[in-house]
Amino acid sequence: MSSPIPCYLPRVTIVGAGRVGSTLAQRIAEKNLADVVLLDIVEGMPQGLALDLMEARGIEIHNRQIIGTNNYADTAGSEIVVITAGLPRKPGMSRDDLLKTNAKIVVEAAKNAIAHSPNAIFIIVTNPLDVMTYLAWQATGLSRSRIMGMAGVLDSARFETFIALELGVLPADVKAMVLGSHGDLMVPLSRYATVNGIPITELLDAATIERLIERTRNGGAEIVELMQTGGAFFAPASATSVMVESILLNQSRLLPIAAYLQGEYGLEDVVIGVPCRLGCGGIESILELNLSDSEREALQTSAQSVRRNIERSQEILAGKL
Repeated sequence: MSSPIPCYLPRVTIVGAGRVGSTLAQRIAEKNLADVVLLDIVEGMPQGLALDLMEARGIEIHNRQIIGTNNYADTAGSEIVVITAGLPRKPGMSRDDLLKTNAKIVVEAAKNAIAHSPNAIFIIVTNPLDVMTYLAWQATGLSRSRIMGMAGVLDSARFETFIALELGVLPADVKAMVLGSHGDLMVPLSRYATVNGIPITELLDAATIERLIERTRNGGAEIVELMQTGGAFFAPASATSVMVESILLNQSRLLPIAAYLQGEYGLEDVVIGVPCRLGCGGIESILELNLSDSEREALQTSAQSVRRNIERSQEILAGKL
């Protein structure tokens, strides 16, 4: 009698059990994508969240395991590690204001996670996202295909939402692409924004498009100002789950992802949002769009800002700031 074939159950670790991390755990489990390990330094919190999510399994009709832990040993063998740990923004703060505190948190988390899951693909969500992704890449020594930041998926979703609201159309019919850093210097590409294939330049005037672009750039800050006690978490979790799904199911989706560049778009040694194909090996390829002069200049400006913050972060980690 032959032995039964063991079932393969992929595992995703989420470092940081705050609002983004816990909502992401819910998204992954309820999509039936993977078992989830939810890790946090606060004792009891990830365990309680995991138990709460487990108790909903019969209602949500899935059988994924959700484990809460304070120990990185419990994350061993993860296919994907998502880092959301760090301080969130408060009203009046920019993403860059978080640099000093979150740099140390992300580097420590990345080193601990890679020690237990050396074959994992890493997705960074902590702000300032582009810089944190660069630091995690340095800390883990991973190839650039296996480490990336979630930014453009969220920023593009926000742009799509604002276009749909303006035109009164179904959000699923709107497609948009946002490049650059995850901040005030992001680069929404209006030429690539369409409603069922029709460019928005045929549907909206220039002033309206510029207003929607500015709202997209300030999308996160708008939520922080409204909430006062925290920032966005539903949409960031959804954006991250899209990336997790594309990797685990090898969908090879073309998504705007914060990636380490080595000459693409004329940029070297910087992490910034660009269109990438995302599959089971991580970033399969980077697509270089034919940008206009003004778009390319905006992307360069965005990259320069990220590079300055990378330099600041190196000084912080070296104890010079």
